[in-house]
Amino acid sequence: MPMAVRPLNVADREAWSPLWQGYLEFYKTELAPEITDFTWSRLLDPVEDMHCLIAENDSGEMIGIVHYLYHRVTCAVADQCYLEDLFVAEDARGTGAGLALIAAVYAAADARGADQVYWLTQDFNTDGWRLYDRVERVAPFIKYQQ
Repeated sequence: MPMAVRPLNVADREAWSPLWQGYLEFYKTELAPEITDFTWSRLLDPVEDMHCLIAENDSGEMIGIVHYLYHRVTCAVADQCYLEDLFVAEDARGTGAGLALIAAVYAAADARGADQVYWLTQDFNTDGWRLYDRVERVAPFIKYQQ
């Protein structure tokens, strides 16, 4: 399926919102509207190191989003890139949109000189695993959280 990946812009809010809500619903998460508003403002703030790319089909319909950010680490000089949120609309899955968004994050991280790109997923996201297993290896870490 022909598609384009581009950075988010201020005019994208109406199309971004359903994809963001779909991501939250998939991960069984609810956020207060003010958190979504704050996230939106961060994604567009040039001072923030949080970014969003979108995938559009050949009709210009937004079909996927990826949010990513950079951070320093103690074990490398270069920043690392955390791919935080990846979501493709259900009717666009299997079209290559997820792979295109990951590849675009890799390209952005390379341009930035990042040491690595990494992400987490839930243990029930078996569809995501099939994609992720095609592009990367599973890291030998277990996450703990408070």
